[in-house]
Amino acid sequence: MKIKLKKKQVFLSAVNLLSLVGFAAFSLSGLSAAKSQSYNYAAERWMNGDKDMTYAQVSCFMSDSAGFTTDSLASVRASVISSLKDVSIAPQDGQKLCPDAYSASLGQAEVRSDINGKSESQITAVGGDFFLIHDFKLLDGAFFTDSDIMQDGAVIDKNLAWALYGSSDVSGMKMTINGIQYYIAGVIETPETDEEVKCAGELPLAYISYDGASGFSSGAYSEDSSGKFTTVNCYELLMPNPVENYSYKAVKTIMEGYGENVSVVQNTDRYSAYKCLKALKKISSIVVRDNQIAYPYWENASRMVQFRLSYVYLCSALCLIIPLITAIWLIIRAVKTLKRNRKKIFRAVSSKFKRIRANLKGKRNEGQKD
Repeated sequence: MKIKLKKKQVFLSAVNLLSLVGFAAFSLSGLSAAKSQSYNYAAERWMNGDKDMTYAQVSCFMSDSAGFTTDSLASVRASVISSLKDVSIAPQDGQKLCPDAYSASLGQAEVRSDINGKSESQITAVGGDFFLIHDFKLLDGAFFTDSDIMQDGAVIDKNLAWALYGSSDVSGMKMTINGIQYYIAGVIETPETDEEVKCAGELPLAYISYDGASGFSSGAYSEDSSGKFTTVNCYELLMPNPVENYSYKAVKTIMEGYGENVSVVQNTDRYSAYKCLKALKKISSIVVRDNQIAYPYWENASRMVQFRLSYVYLCSALCLIIPLITAIWLIIRAVKTLKRNRKKIFRAVSSKFKRIRANLKGKRNEGQKD
């Protein structure tokens, strides 16, 4: 009987150990997958360990019918600052309180070098702090900015650089997109994770400024009276977050004025176990597109990871069921044992207490004699 009991104990211990190992394995796998989507951690990079102010990253994705353009940016930025003033947060002198970025896909176009290299490429117009929020790995050159005197720079990925010039060290070289000339400001690494590769597609990637996109855009996009490209399909910002979800709720309220075809996402903590498990209730919103929004590849990749993590963390939670049941069973057994033997335990504790008191009393008497 005793041998049988020991076998049960060994079996139970082994099952609990395997369950805990499974929990650790699923948790580490989930953490690794989440960290691979570094785009969603721009707020942490911006804070750079600063404990004085907590930031959140919020992204807005719009269809063309939403009517969000570069002319809308000033109003949105003013509303963001106003919402922060309501909680006594205001920009300091020389401080950039809310870095933001905006972008829109220009579709596919032919890119040529001046030595007959050419390739079809996916072109994206970007502005603001796009290259701050998106931590592309820079292989050569530099990122262009809104403050550049000339806005004819382009950032291209390694595949396009090799197609054009047979090298990734090509910053400063010339290229043309649909006959319009640009210079290569920088070369970045190609998408690396499986999700990013799938969502980015097979074509190389190129990024140009909004000024550089003028005259290049098709009639499907908005232009002002001077012919300047103005369409915005993606708006992203890093915003102080004094309390949980404050930034997300504030931006969502601001963007409600642009109709239903606007999707607001809080990138910060989107991969936490709690939020991924909570997302299981509305998993269809992650998988099924029920609006006219064409999400950029980085958001589609992020959604793929979020979908996978929902089930990884579910498996991780299921692995804790057996250890939890075992812990409850052991507690119940301990309580029953205490109740059954409470008189013996009480007598043993009382006896021990009396011996301690006797010893202390004896020591005091010896001290008085001395």
